[in-house]
Amino acid sequence: MASKANMVRQRFSRLSQRMSAFQINLNPLKEPLGFIKILEWFASIFAFATCGGFKGKTEIQVNCPKVGVNKNQTVTATFGYPFRLNQASFHTPPNVNVCDVTWEKHVLIGDYSSSAQFYVTFAVFVFLYCIAALLLYVGYTNLYRDSRKLPMIDFIVTLVATFLWLVSSSAWAKALTDIKVATGHRIVEELEPCNPESGVSCYFVSVTSMGSLNVSVIFGFLNMILWGGNAWFVYKETSLHSPSNTSASHSQGGGPPTSGM
Repeated sequence: MASKANMVRQRFSRLSQRMSAFQINLNPLKEPLGFIKILEWFASIFAFATCGGFKGKTEIQVNCPKVGVNKNQTVTATFGYPFRLNQASFHTPPNVNVCDVTWEKHVLIGDYSSSAQFYVTFAVFVFLYCIAALLLYVGYTNLYRDSRKLPMIDFIVTLVATFLWLVSSSAWAKALTDIKVATGHRIVEELEPCNPESGVSCYFVSVTSMGSLNVSVIFGFLNMILWGGNAWFVYKETSLHSPSNTSASHSQGGGPPTSGM
């Protein structure tokens, strides 16, 4: 037991010494592993910013000739991230009674918050992981290359992230398609006051352009490609790529293989 405790202390001591030896080395950023990580960092920012920062509105015009009002009035519903459309109620201009209808009681249809929040939350986690990985690559280059576990953990995280980018981007792309339908011409058919029998005529006017949301989907799949491509360069740093060479270098007490990041 004493010998095992001493071994643990020695390993912890060596790890502490390595962690305390922070030294900036920008060479990994010139190699594919570090350079692609920078691209992943920027792409994750665009992914969650273009989705999480969206605000939009959809407008319809209403008139009610049966009650003697032929003037068109605009009714607006405002929506945005996280796209709980079933909480986005319609509003009329201040102090204007539009066709004796309480428009605030009527909302858009659909709740797409799960797909949107999953996408944005995952993108934020990726953003933070990229910062940690770049700090490790640049500040603790020797620790990363000498360790057998750190490259393996990095490789596993890269594979999982690639898969989750595919899942989250696909789910968000489907949700965005449904959001466009729910905030487009279809709302006139879904709104109860717009029933022709009620004497209220509704016409769809416009909806805010969702170009930034389209960009968010593009960046989601771009992230998937970046992480999938980077998996090969992370794999080259693991013992799976050249286990015999790695084992030999460690057993001889020598440095890591000369193949860089």
